[in-house]
Amino acid sequence: MERGYSKRDQNVVETATNGELLVEIDRAVEERRDEVIALIQRLVRIPSLTGNEEPIQAAVAEVMRSLNLEVDVWEPDAVELAPYAEHVGECTDFDQRPNVVGRWRGTGDGQSLILNAHIDIVDPGDPVRWTYPPYEATLVDGRIVGRGACDMKAGLVTHLTAISVLAELGVQPRGDVIVESVISEEDGGAGTLASILRGYAADGAIITEPTNLAVIPAQGGSLVFRLHVTGRAAHGAARNEGVSAIEKFVVLHQALLEFEAERNATIDHPLYTSIANKIPISVGVIHAGTWPSSVPESLIAEGRAGLVPGEELDRFKDEFVAVIDRASDADEWMSVVRPRVEWFSGQFAPAEIPVQSPLVQSVMKAHREVTGTDPAINAATFGADLRHFVIFGGVPCVMYGAGDVRQAHYTDESIIIDDVLTATKTIAAVIVNWCGFHRS
Repeated sequence: MERGYSKRDQNVVETATNGELLVEIDRAVEERRDEVIALIQRLVRIPSLTGNEEPIQAAVAEVMRSLNLEVDVWEPDAVELAPYAEHVGECTDFDQRPNVVGRWRGTGDGQSLILNAHIDIVDPGDPVRWTYPPYEATLVDGRIVGRGACDMKAGLVTHLTAISVLAELGVQPRGDVIVESVISEEDGGAGTLASILRGYAADGAIITEPTNLAVIPAQGGSLVFRLHVTGRAAHGAARNEGVSAIEKFVVLHQALLEFEAERNATIDHPLYTSIANKIPISVGVIHAGTWPSSVPESLIAEGRAGLVPGEELDRFKDEFVAVIDRASDADEWMSVVRPRVEWFSGQFAPAEIPVQSPLVQSVMKAHREVTGTDPAINAATFGADLRHFVIFGGVPCVMYGAGDVRQAHYTDESIIIDDVLTATKTIAAVIVNWCGFHRS
């Protein structure tokens, strides 16, 4: 891995970025507005639900080759990922689910940079609830509406367009620039981890998750749990003879909400102080009962519980189970017929890098040069692939991108084109600042 460049080179980079080259980048990106829109629309119109990424990855590889990148297409190895099942979930088959990585080879005397984006999306749900069909990528009022537009196909377009613009301007990076279009982020991040295990590393990494153009060096964690509650069946007409598993779950759910409130009151991580709910506990799926006129004898609830950087997964698991145990101890039925907590799927460990780290400062500098204002420095409550770079790759990583995470996984998901262009200019400026460059 190449590291560093001379003070003389650094001065050349700073002068060029703050002056003529930055102006040229700004103009070139603006001139590509229609191309950016068209590429986002092209990708949104190819459904790429987690597990069905091959068709869109073929399109991504085609675009990377058109940029003269060195393109690597491969299907991750489930056996290789098996030891990491706690972090990425059980991986059994990646047939027809390729990762795509493009390398813009540098001259070898600068810092390297990974630009990462996941290509998989979540289900759009009932299309009737959408104002515009979720896969039509409708352009309206300066936004593209469609599943995956925000989370995070526009982020990948940001990377590809930044490289295209710099190449058009005759820029040759000193350090390698590696663009990763990865699968399976939504269910644990197996795609990014597979790229790390394949040997892709750099001096820094940027993930263009939707951050509202804020720089995010800290990512919350999340654990996915399954809560099993047992009741006693009875005819609905004789309800008092039974014990409703639903009613018992209500007791446990209230205990979890109180646990959430206690944690929010005591967590003092500086990047999370402005976030009202720093560590959300959310129940997303409930299955209970078998017949409308029967008292339900069983219930299974599935949800996620949040963590902040610095918290350990195993310790939190013990605290979570202790909350369920205390609530059960206070209940006549559950003190005997105990609920059970099961942890499953990919567990998202929290992770962070220091705000004063060179990578964070480089992204902040680039945003300032592009917009004339300082970016917000925030933390994310959601889990993301940042953790894989930091924990398993030893690579400093930040998230920075266009879009609002509240649009992600949401009906009428959309992305603002002006913000995509701003993010593109910033990524281009980061490449110049971080990697250094020659110019023909």
